[in-house]
Amino acid sequence: MPQASLPTQSPLQASLFGLAAFAVFATHDVIIKLLGGTYSAIQILFFGALLSFPIITVILMRDREPGTLRPKHPGWIALRSVSGSFAALGAFYAFSVLPLAQTYAILFAAPLLITLLAIPILGERVRLRRGLAVLAGLVGVMVVLRPGGAEFGLGHAAALLSAVTGALNSIVVRKVGAEERTVVMILYPMMTNFILMGLALPFVYKPVALGDLGLMAVVASMVLIAMAFLIMAYQRGPAVMVAPMQYSQILWAALFGALFFDEYPDTATYIGAGIIILSGLYILRRESGDDVSENRPVLRTRTRVGLPVGPRVGALMKTEDKEE
Repeated sequence: MPQASLPTQSPLQASLFGLAAFAVFATHDVIIKLLGGTYSAIQILFFGALLSFPIITVILMRDREPGTLRPKHPGWIALRSVSGSFAALGAFYAFSVLPLAQTYAILFAAPLLITLLAIPILGERVRLRRGLAVLAGLVGVMVVLRPGGAEFGLGHAAALLSAVTGALNSIVVRKVGAEERTVVMILYPMMTNFILMGLALPFVYKPVALGDLGLMAVVASMVLIAMAFLIMAYQRGPAVMVAPMQYSQILWAALFGALFFDEYPDTATYIGAGIIILSGLYILRRESGDDVSENRPVLRTRTRVGLPVGPRVGALMKTEDKEE
């Protein structure tokens, strides 16, 4: 079979596709917030997983890598599956009860946590400058959360849970992703998410209006659309050009929050978010240097934290490569 030609490298195109991907993610989150006013995050996540099965099954059918569905690292796959479910659940709940900008600010802490978790799990060496950047970012998280303040609630705890478990999920992918089949990396988390949310569903279930069911289908589709844009972005430029585009979501949060939810977060939220973003950008810059990071765990985290577990950009790119 003739080798398909690779897309032309273009940093500008990579950045634009990255911006488009995160604009779709932001729109996805607006729909989650709208649905969250009526339905539990568990129910939204369950139906999102259910409605995404047909599309993802078609994607998995393209994986021609030989082998069985038995994972080579069952413990790590189990940890990835469970942590991914909690990351998605925490993010969905946080979006439903917190201002969009505040939720994003907390989720932006994930690269800092990935940097920390990479030390014991991947054996990553974090030197003084990256360590100080992580510390500064965590200070930014404290500015957003304002510990001891009357505003701290379950939504903030859920966003923090999503950031921590999402970071853990990303580190596990870096740990064993190269040794596991793509279908294993996608299928087990999907099934775990479906089973866990299904077990909890009877306790929170509300009858779903047909229009809302359509919105849940849109949510499932938008994840795959955004990932397609990210794949095109990473095919056209280096990760250091694409990864920072995730921070554009704070601009969408300000716009969508004001337009649809009458949200106007206070100054502390934006100050804290600014500190976290600057810290994250510095970590990305440091990881892009060959002499600074061996594993580059943040740069290689190509899927946004807090999405329903299952398909990831890296895994889908491997599938695309096999097809070529």
